[in-house]
Amino acid sequence: MKRNILLAVLAVIILAGCRQSSEPKVMARAVPERADDFVFENNLIAGRFYGKALEGNPTSPGLDIWVKLPGKLVANEWYKGYLEESDAYYHHDHGGKDCYKVAVSLGGGASVPFVGGKLRWPATNYRSCKVLESTPDKVVFILEYPAWDVDEYGAVSLKKKVTVCSDSYFIDVEDTYSFSGEEKMPVAVGFKLHGEQETVQDRLEAVDRLAIWEKASDQSVEPEDGLIGVAVVMPGAESAFYSPVFDHGLLTKEVLPGGTVSYKVGSCWSKGDIKTSSDWFDLVRKLK
Repeated sequence: MKRNILLAVLAVIILAGCRQSSEPKVMARAVPERADDFVFENNLIAGRFYGKALEGNPTSPGLDIWVKLPGKLVANEWYKGYLEESDAYYHHDHGGKDCYKVAVSLGGGASVPFVGGKLRWPATNYRSCKVLESTPDKVVFILEYPAWDVDEYGAVSLKKKVTVCSDSYFIDVEDTYSFSGEEKMPVAVGFKLHGEQETVQDRLEAVDRLAIWEKASDQSVEPEDGLIGVAVVMPGAESAFYSPVFDHGLLTKEVLPGGTVSYKVGSCWSKGDIKTSSDWFDLVRKLK
């Protein structure tokens, strides 16, 4: 009898452990209830891309970084707070917040054609989305940007494939550009610089990666005493530079029609496990 009770208790413990281990560490979804955002996160980072309902405020392909403490998923909780309590809910610290300014830029990591010495922004935000894969430790989704005119390359459209895995400060991005002709088109991958935020830049002694460390760029709702690390890594990049003219850190590469630029985008918050610029730059430097 005692043996049966013991076995039953062990079974309950094992089942509880199995349920706990299968708790999701990643998520991604469209958010029609908040201006057509598309949000993603894992147990370390979070962010969103802007959708149709937000066009003009802003129209931007840039990634909006949400800082958060390591551990649980928070995006659904924050959107619920936005709907039920205040539209500034996630601009206040609830174990993290939205304190990063994108405007019309690459934000915390994105790409656009780099033609005629200009960053050629899409005419719209993403217009369609699809989740391709979703497990407790990995989610893959696609965002599509309708064609816009880019000089001699004509109508250019973008399909963005993003892979988010648990336990990583980085996401993997594959941007596929479709356009006519046979000539290669230059593309820039990078992130916004917020010079007024005492940005620290690091070249990392490699042409395929850039990283920065800076104060929060949007303090309009609540002061922020934490610091944010941002980085992009693009194997095969042909140039890497920080530009005060464009106010961006940029990596460049040429692609053929239907070609893809593949890169990693990363971020961190000093209130989490990565406390200093040295810690962040070392992590980016060692990333393969």
